[in-house]
Amino acid sequence: MRSVVYPGTFDPITNGHVDLIHRAARLFDRVVVAVAADTGKALLFSTEERVALVRSSVVGQTNVEIVPFQGLLVNFTRQLGVSVIMRGLRAVSDFEYEFQLAGMNRRMAPDIETLFLTPAEQYSYISSSLVREIARLGGDVSTFVTPAVQAALKQRFG
Repeated sequence: MRSVVYPGTFDPITNGHVDLIHRAARLFDRVVVAVAADTGKALLFSTEERVALVRSSVVGQTNVEIVPFQGLLVNFTRQLGVSVIMRGLRAVSDFEYEFQLAGMNRRMAPDIETLFLTPAEQYSYISSSLVREIARLGGDVSTFVTPAVQAALKQRFG
């Protein structure tokens, strides 16, 4: 079985993330969306809320699992018996960090490969942090996230 792990904070999950998940689901028999629990970042939603929002965003995608994880991603990936980590690249600015991360992961776990996918062009500019900021300031985020995520953001920011 060909499997891939797609990690992230997904705070919140965007249409760009959803696009990558759907595309990975066409390439792999099993896609594990790994929602990071201990990121060191100040997050808007709890781990449980983020798992639920990711789940609601990929309804009907039968080969996709959404699971929280803690600790090193390479250790979690090995525990699942998976040998591929998928990362999204939106722009050149993402590349340097993602390249460095892939190198560190390869050093710790040479048996695990990193695969980079780019989102569809209409999603390439969307970032979770920008979506959070727009929502916080009362802007319309409906073109950037699913309706469930939009509702969660409205509830969070009143």
